[in-house]
Amino acid sequence: MTAYSKLWTKYSGKEFTHSEATKTLKEKKMVSVILSEMRKNGWLALRLDPQDSRKRLYKLISPNNALESIAKG
Repeated sequence: MTAYSKLWTKYSGKEFTHSEATKTLKEKKMVSVILSEMRKNGWLALRLDPQDSRKRLYKLISPNNALESIAKG
């Protein structure tokens, strides 16, 4: 949950890229794994960048919704 907190503090529901997440988390080797786990848990939405479909844009769900998913799971 620490990674979620860092990303939420920085982006507060705004979209961000993989490279921005890497800079924020300072976990170059683990960012893909972290983002993948967040997505599996339902804490992170993903969409392709409309200007460059090779890039992915990420957006965290609100902390309240993330806590609800933890409570259910």
